[in-house]
Amino acid sequence: MSKDPDWWRGAVIYQIYPRSFQDSNGDGIGDLGGILARLPHVVSLGVDAIWISPFFPSPMKDFGYDISEYCDVDPMFGSLADFDALVAAAHGLGLRVLIDLVLSHSSDRHHWFVESRSSRDNPRAEWYVWSDPRPDGTPPNNWLSIFGGSAWSWDPGREQYYLHNFLASQPDLNLHCEAVQQAIFETARFWLDRGVDGFRLDTINFYFCDKALRSNPPLPVEDRNDNIAPRVNPYNHQLHLYDKNQPENIEFLKKFRSVLDEHGAVALGEVGDAQSDLEILGQYTSGGDKVQMCYAFDFLASTPLTAARIAAVYERLDRVAGDGWVCWALSNHDVIRHPTRWNLSPAALRGFLTLTLCLKGTVCLYQGEELGLPEAEVPFEALQDPYGIAFWPEFKGRDGCRTPMVWAAEDLHAGFSLAPRTWLPIPETHIAMAVAAQEHAPEAPIHHYRRAIAFRHANPVLARGRMEQVRAEGNVLSFRRCDDTAEMFVAINLDENPAAMPAPDGDWRPLGAEINAARPGADGLVHLGPWQPSLMIRRKEAGWRV
Repeated sequence: MSKDPDWWRGAVIYQIYPRSFQDSNGDGIGDLGGILARLPHVVSLGVDAIWISPFFPSPMKDFGYDISEYCDVDPMFGSLADFDALVAAAHGLGLRVLIDLVLSHSSDRHHWFVESRSSRDNPRAEWYVWSDPRPDGTPPNNWLSIFGGSAWSWDPGREQYYLHNFLASQPDLNLHCEAVQQAIFETARFWLDRGVDGFRLDTINFYFCDKALRSNPPLPVEDRNDNIAPRVNPYNHQLHLYDKNQPENIEFLKKFRSVLDEHGAVALGEVGDAQSDLEILGQYTSGGDKVQMCYAFDFLASTPLTAARIAAVYERLDRVAGDGWVCWALSNHDVIRHPTRWNLSPAALRGFLTLTLCLKGTVCLYQGEELGLPEAEVPFEALQDPYGIAFWPEFKGRDGCRTPMVWAAEDLHAGFSLAPRTWLPIPETHIAMAVAAQEHAPEAPIHHYRRAIAFRHANPVLARGRMEQVRAEGNVLSFRRCDDTAEMFVAINLDENPAAMPAPDGDWRPLGAEINAARPGADGLVHLGPWQPSLMIRRKEAGWRV
């Protein structure tokens, strides 16, 4: 495994949702032993690292994103010894390991909160965000929970409200308190000492709220979107000036970076904001003294990715985050899988992957994405996600992207588990798309994923080079990736209809035949089929100069 401290720039990271990857003990729920058993599959894709969603002790009200103990493994997933074995095996196979840290809030069963709520003067009384009611007994301000309703819950013991940006059972930690910050740093060191290579930081922009607890102003109707919360959620009706995105977070992230640097580790932050996500991304990843990279929701939204929209995103990214580093994902454990979200054909699925792997930034792939899995239809009676239960049927929650991985169609539960039932049902539509079936089907998505990832690794300019001359002409997006040794021309037709464009001037060599890239024709045009790319390179020794 390379010792390059900048390995994360342009890396391809594979996200594993442990409940749904592989069950090794027959209880119908995936676990660390299952991840260990399936590492050869992950390695076969050619990715650089894995990101494992939470596996810590938890009452599972939000399926692990409500942590009751930060420095252990929930027995459902195994033990610390199992985790150590997984890290050692991953490193032996050349994979780095990132784990999910949820630092904005804990479970209400965490001993920190149990003590905090016990009185107003205990040693941890200020470890969470508490407030007296207004004179009429109502909450201190108008802040809303992403999961619906007020972001404040009444505690009769303290006769105060506590803040929760998510479920009422997920109270927000008070990072204005220095002792809380130190406890967080010790948590990070615990896992870094066990060999993890870094963290994915959940809701990184929620760490601090306004100390004065000022109410948020309304958001004009024309500015509302569903990038962060579903359309039917009144959370979208506010401009979130005071409940997140606070300036104090910058200094905290600098301190956290110092902890990372002690171990040569990295952090990937999730920026959850519909109005200023790229600006926040730029702030949090600039200067080399905060987190290394963040991802926003531009490519995770329901709005289809057109050539014009991608060009606009990069124009804005250059303007507000030119010194930062972005990580792109098309699917994850919180959004509808992109083949369904954008109603993609097989060719479109391949085209979007090729595009993503040619863009400047790091890339996250979500388990099952390599199989082209669509969103699963989960009936209401089988739902587990409290978010979906609260907003059903207008919003069906996140269970449809979290159903178990399918490995072999002929096996019980497609090879995921030997249990009588799995924690979420596996849809019949997924079973025929199992890994084993795709291995023997040359046109299956898994083979394109492997070839496209290999192409990115074979051309380092795609991992770390600059991105210039981004243009949208009709449905064709084109740009150039440049470094000190080479320049690559990339164009891709983001449409079901053929397109043509002039070939770039100069001494270019066509590339990418293995991923169906078009070559210039004798007429001086590049003829692009539906969702087809064109990829050409010229190197310094061929006469090109930076």
